Amino acid sequence: MKHLFIKYYIDLFLGKRLFAGLGLIISLFLFAFFLPWLGDLPYICFWAFLLLVFIDLVLLFSGKGVFLRRDLPERLSNGDDNELHIYVESFFNFPIKIGIIEEIPFQFQKRDLWFKSRLKPGEHQTITYTLRPVKRGEYEFGETRLYVQSPLGLISRRFNFGKAHTVPVYPSFLQLRKYELMAISNRLTEIGIKKIRRVGHSMEFDQVKNYVQGDDYRTVNWKATARKGELMVNSFVEEKAQHIYCIIDKSRVMKMPFDGLSLMDYAINASLVLSNVALLKDDKAGLITMSEKIGSIVPADRRPGQLGKIMEVLYKEKTQYLESNIEALHLAIRSVIKQRSLILFFTNYESMSALHRQLPFLKHIAKFHLLMIVFFENTAVKSMHDLPARDVEGIYIKTIAEKFVYEKRLMVKELAKHGILSILTSPENLTVNVVNRYLAIKAQQKI
Repeated sequence: MKHLFIKYYIDLFLGKRLFAGLGLIISLFLFAFFLPWLGDLPYICFWAFLLLVFIDLVLLFSGKGVFLRRDLPERLSNGDDNELHIYVESFFNFPIKIGIIEEIPFQFQKRDLWFKSRLKPGEHQTITYTLRPVKRGEYEFGETRLYVQSPLGLISRRFNFGKAHTVPVYPSFLQLRKYELMAISNRLTEIGIKKIRRVGHSMEFDQVKNYVQGDDYRTVNWKATARKGELMVNSFVEEKAQHIYCIIDKSRVMKMPFDGLSLMDYAINASLVLSNVALLKDDKAGLITMSEKIGSIVPADRRPGQLGKIMEVLYKEKTQYLESNIEALHLAIRSVIKQRSLILFFTNYESMSALHRQLPFLKHIAKFHLLMIVFFENTAVKSMHDLPARDVEGIYIKTIAEKFVYEKRLMVKELAKHGILSILTSPENLTVNVVNRYLAIKAQQKI
């Protein structure tokens, strides 16, 4: 009996109306000392109030109650808004008010996730909300707590549903899906991907087709033109099975945050999208991670499971706090990559001296491969540079900011001087800029 009492007692909560009713009754008893004509009214109200509380208890603790199911995905997408759903159904014979507390992982730092609704008898609802994780790893969801009130609203009954459940947060597969679907439906221009006409042609013949404005006149097929009576040209397909490697720097230079995500997470998301685009273009995608030593290596391939293998490796990667070892990277590239490949090195440079320390090794890599350095604009410094100066201090800040912005542009010129391609981009435009440059390189047949 004691156990049964404790079981129901811990799920019982007092409502605002109950405290309001108690306050009113206490006030009546106080006024009865000074106003004898109130008579037995305070006692009548007190017993009526107790009766209402008892009725409320009977209503809430009788019947089948409610059903709740939380629908969690198998994994969450890092840096994206992930939709989660809570299905709730009432089995009470009267309308109820509900409040739901969702125990989301501590990484989100939200303690006010409270959903309110009303349900008629037998009605069900689906509550949808979004979560945006900014770090990869395991996220633990707790229980879902549902509070029910009858139309009287004096007390609430709590129902606990679900158990602790861990959901992994992977690199942005939602962004990956978006780019893939747009590529299939030829809508890549909506997100900034440019259509690039091929310059020249490879030796891989595709078909003979009608001439359209912009085709290379050197590809005119004169025999087919004479036979058909209209201008015909040879069509060639892009070379396939080229090796595309993404190299991600995990050192401390990639720890800098932007909009909640670190630069390394932006690089990881962009690498995943680029690898998928490369596989769709029938190229072979590979991956290397490095910091003070070489991390994971995924040799370039285009088998069906290659993208999943890359995603699993990227899911486990963490930022390190030491300097990157470019010499170790140089040796790893020589031992792993045996043929000319497009290498995209995701890193960051904040000063020209940092670039010069790595430049001898970058120049040697660029002799044997098409090397592209992808590094980031300092958006905080750039915003200071764009602000108008209002006083002497503002002029000083703007001058220093302009120096840093100009130095970033000098790095691009320094790399170009040594035959190294580069992309200087803001973090939010990283994926679009990287995919655009890859498509341009494919069109120009530089690999």
